[in-house]
Amino acid sequence: MGEVAAPVIVFLLVISAWHLIVTAGRISPVVMPGPMLVLDAMIKIRSDLLAALFRTLLAALSGLSLSILGGTITAFVFSQAAFIRRALYPYAVLLQTVPIIAIAPIVIVVLGRGFAGIVLISCLISLFPIITSTTTGLLQIDSGHQDLFRLYRASRWQILMKLRVPTALPYLISGIRISSGTAIVGAIVGEFFVGSSTPGLGVLIQRKFAALNLPELYAVVAVSTVLGAAMFGVITLLGEAILKKWYGMSLSGRR
Repeated sequence: MGEVAAPVIVFLLVISAWHLIVTAGRISPVVMPGPMLVLDAMIKIRSDLLAALFRTLLAALSGLSLSILGGTITAFVFSQAAFIRRALYPYAVLLQTVPIIAIAPIVIVVLGRGFAGIVLISCLISLFPIITSTTTGLLQIDSGHQDLFRLYRASRWQILMKLRVPTALPYLISGIRISSGTAIVGAIVGEFFVGSSTPGLGVLIQRKFAALNLPELYAVVAVSTVLGAAMFGVITLLGEAILKKWYGMSLSGRR
C-alpha cells in the first residue's frame, strides 16, 4: 500500500498545485489550460485518443520485440571474444548517439512513410540498453563455474546456454525494462518524422499543436505519458515474476 499510496499522493499534490497556479494566476487557457479543461478535452476526443494509443502501442511493442531479438543476438556475439567486442561495440554506441532527425530521411527513403518506418525508429532507439545490459550479464559469470564447465569439456554452446544465459537473465530483463520506455518515445518520435496515414499519438500531438488547441494537446501528452509509465510497469511486474520464479529474487537483487 505504501508503494502505491506515495505516488498517488504526489500526483494529487501536483494536480492541485497546477489548478491553484492556473486559477490564482488567472492564466489564459491559450497559454496553460487547467486540469479540468484537459480532462474535458480527453473525454471529448477519447475515441481518437484510444485509436492513436493502440497504434502507437503496437508500433512500440513491435520495435521493442525487434530490439530484444537483435540486442540479444548481438550480445551473444559480443560475449564470445574480446576482440569482437573491441571491434563492434563502438558502432553500437554510435547507433545510440546518432540523432533520429538524421536517420529519419534515410528511413523514409528505404521504407517509405508508414508503420514499418515507425517500428524501425522505435527499435533503433530501444536497442542499445538491451545490448549493453545483456552483454554485461553474459560476461558476469563466476570463474569457478567456468573452470568447472571447461573441466568437463563443455562446448561453447553449452557454456553459453547453461551458464552465461541463466546468469545474464536478470541483466536482460533490466535492459528490457529500460528499453520499454524508450520504445514508446521512439514510436512517438517516429510518428513525428515519418508520419502515417493512420495517426498515432505523435501525429495527434502535431495536429493539436498546429491547431493551437492546448487542452487537447495536453490531453494527448498526458495519455502518452501514462502509456509509457504503464508499459514500464507491466515489464517490471513481468520481470519480477520471472526472477522470483526462477531465482527467488527481484530486479533490485532482493530475495
